[in-house]
Amino acid sequence: MSKIPLEQVAQAIEADAGEAIPGLRESLAEMAADERGLTYTREQLALRAARTALGLSQPAFARLLQTPVGTVRDWEQGRFPPPG
Repeated sequence: MSKIPLEQVAQAIEADAGEAIPGLRESLAEMAADERGLTYTREQLALRAARTALGLSQPAFARLLQTPVGTVRDWEQGRFPPPG
């Protein structure tokens, strides 16, 4: 099996995005090494638990909070921490 040219992949992704992406090369290296490092914060778990306890989908929860559904997804997936 041939080695994945990570630098070429990173350059192509950044060229497509039109900007440098912090952490991209490290993420690609983890992916290539098949390293999984999923961790969840208390805030992520609490947010998802609250949404689930209310029986709401992400879009419905986002409407309730008057925030974009993408923001709720980002919070739940740990891309950004929820405020407060």
